Amino acid sequence: MAFPLKITLLAALSLLAACRSDPIHFHTLIPAQMNANSRSTAEIQVESLTVPPQVDRPQIVVRQGNTGIAILETQWWGASLVDELRSALLDQMVNSNPKRKISVRLEVQRFDSIPGQYGLIDVKWRLRDAGPGENGALTCRSTLQTPSGPSIDELVAAQQNNVKRLAAVISQAASSSQNTCPAN
Repeated sequence: MAFPLKITLLAALSLLAACRSDPIHFHTLIPAQMNANSRSTAEIQVESLTVPPQVDRPQIVVRQGNTGIAILETQWWGASLVDELRSALLDQMVNSNPKRKISVRLEVQRFDSIPGQYGLIDVKWRLRDAGPGENGALTCRSTLQTPSGPSIDELVAAQQNNVKRLAAVISQAASSSQNTCPAN
């Protein structure tokens, strides 16, 4: 009786070990370094932000070759990609000092992540005065690409850099008295 019990116990433990899944790792687009200035970002408001449906998920999506994508089941964003982008942009724009109250709409055309190559973000964005009676608008497009190492951490760091650069471009346009798109 002891021998069949041992075999049953061993089989049950083997099945449990086989069902073990890898732990999920969470990533954020907000860099670990805090901004020196903790002012409110009320001067620049993110009115709307959209991302392509292919990457609009909690898991990190990477490109594979020319036609494939892979959904990384153990590499997740800390929040939805839209919320990560919104939070990271607001975090980066905290030091901006626009001359007027501004609203921005962002439409991400591409959010490509290729381990060992680069992270890329291609965004159409529109700035407009948010004050009463103001209707000036500026529509621009920014394509930002940062080289990346082969790890997911390096790829996320590349995308963090892209978001930081995008926030700088938007802040520059918001602070400018000219109604022109800044260079990337």
